[in-house]
Amino acid sequence: MPEFIRAGLVGVTGYTGMELARLMPGHPSMKLVRATSRSEAGRTLAELYPFLHRMELGELVITQPDPADLAASCDVVFLAVPHKTAMEIAAELLEHGVKVVDLSADFRIRDKATYEAWYKVEHTRPALLAEAVYGLIELYEDDIRGARLIANPGCYPTSCILGLAPAMKNGLADPAGIVIDSKSGTTGSGRGAKISSLFCEVHDSFKAYGLPTHRHTPEIEQEVSCLAGTDVTLSFNTHLLPIDRGILSTIYTTLKGDRSLNEVHAIYSDFYADKPWVRVLPKGQLPETRFVRGTMFCDIGLVVDPRTGRLIILSAIDNLCRGASGQAMANANLICGLPVDTGLGLAPVMP
Repeated sequence: MPEFIRAGLVGVTGYTGMELARLMPGHPSMKLVRATSRSEAGRTLAELYPFLHRMELGELVITQPDPADLAASCDVVFLAVPHKTAMEIAAELLEHGVKVVDLSADFRIRDKATYEAWYKVEHTRPALLAEAVYGLIELYEDDIRGARLIANPGCYPTSCILGLAPAMKNGLADPAGIVIDSKSGTTGSGRGAKISSLFCEVHDSFKAYGLPTHRHTPEIEQEVSCLAGTDVTLSFNTHLLPIDRGILSTIYTTLKGDRSLNEVHAIYSDFYADKPWVRVLPKGQLPETRFVRGTMFCDIGLVVDPRTGRLIILSAIDNLCRGASGQAMANANLICGLPVDTGLGLAPVMP
């Protein structure tokens, strides 16, 4: 057995790259040996991220993205790059026997035409779509273990699918007419300079965006359809919160039959009984983003409205950890033969 699993990170300068750099020093069996960036090559990670000063990882020198070098140096590579970019890098790494966890959207949508319709680019590696495993651990852990290419779920979809899974799988709610109202902190829109993400544009305000064509819609519909056993079309609506990280999704569904909160809560609790990162909150308690900050937890709250026959599901995650980099590390653990929580025993961060 090697002393440690050699990991590479393509795209270290974005928020997901930053979060992986935060998590990696705590991993006992995996070591980041390559971190790439076209704009920051030649600098050390500590120069880019001062929180790594006086740590071994901080001395790692950032390099230009070179698939051949990554293939020769790494056992697993995280791709924290935009869609379209990832598919070609992933294909080359796979050809050299390197395992890949892709944090972009390039392998999340199983249907090529659907991907191209929503992302407005050609998918040049359609053969890999059938091989890629969707990396939502609570649903696909066994499939992930034997995979070499993981499509790391999006942040919004993680919160929505985990919230809906027990209701759809157990026939609690009608799969028709689902409305999802999701709010995210500004890190969800990336680290690039954009006027809409500037502090003065976001602070002390609240707005919707991307309606009704947010690109995470087909990803959510794909997975919810699998759970429900029928094609699902839903309304997915996104909003920008004046906070840096966190997602709160409020999901409106129509109950099938006369179901009490006690019954619904019991079904949810049983569904996630052996899934330690999903916490079904006590009846009457609703999730808050501050209580999942920096962790892998997904907190779920449930409301049954007997007047309207609705089941309202509330789901909170940290978009950078559970919704991106922490989830990517958990997937890398599984495909590399490690326990899923290795390096991710994260204590809740005090609000």
